[in-house]
Amino acid sequence: MAAQGSAADRFNTGEAHSARVYDYVLGGKDNYPVDQEAGEAMIREWPALRVHMRANREFMHRAARYLAREEGIRQFLDIGTGLPTVPNVHEIVQEVTPDSRVVYVDNDPIVLAHARALLTSSPEGRTAYIDADMRDPDAIIGSPQFQEILNLRQPVGLMIIGILHFILDTDDDHGLVQRLLAPLPAGSFLAMTIGTADFAPQEVGRVATEYARRGMPMQLRTQAEAEAFFTGLDLVEPGVTQVHHWRPDADQGAIDDRDIAMYGAVARKNT
Repeated sequence: MAAQGSAADRFNTGEAHSARVYDYVLGGKDNYPVDQEAGEAMIREWPALRVHMRANREFMHRAARYLAREEGIRQFLDIGTGLPTVPNVHEIVQEVTPDSRVVYVDNDPIVLAHARALLTSSPEGRTAYIDADMRDPDAIIGSPQFQEILNLRQPVGLMIIGILHFILDTDDDHGLVQRLLAPLPAGSFLAMTIGTADFAPQEVGRVATEYARRGMPMQLRTQAEAEAFFTGLDLVEPGVTQVHHWRPDADQGAIDDRDIAMYGAVARKNT
């Protein structure tokens, strides 16, 4: 369900928000004491949280670079973009092809307030920001920004990074992903990360409890449940795997599997 009211009406620094907690844990400055307190509580429950969140962000970098460099994707739809943390998707893909286009989507008014930092495209390319919720695909697809920036006669890279664990079964999770994919032409790609407790169930379970206690319920999924989101798509090797195992950079240091609670994959839409 899309957030209602203006961004100013929804600006609430008295409750933790997932985007700002993420920003705090990654060392950002666009957060508030309530987000910092939440982040510290979660780190106490699982000290590897920073390693996990960095690995998720680095997967996004690699997936975007792969799609731009290896698959020739020139336009991207980034759902749940969060607060600006360099490099962002447009900075990665425009380094490969300066005329790439990126549409960012988020529903946090503080992200909206920082949108200007995202909208610094190369002169040849385009970026835009949509204030909308993943739970309302029609608001995203029907927005002027989506219609103006993305050419649906050409493939699109759909990025759903670090948000699906906040989308519950009761939100029609599979249906939402399919509705976002539906208007994209054949040859488009889905890059997605999916939270899991498969590798550190007790620690990650306690983190999920902390999120839920602050009004941010989570759903953690098994590998089989993660793989089900890619049914009907052609997975890029190595398929659905922990994010740090997906085409790691040569200089990636050793990471303990128990420190990562996210599956990731990239897959091609052929019809």
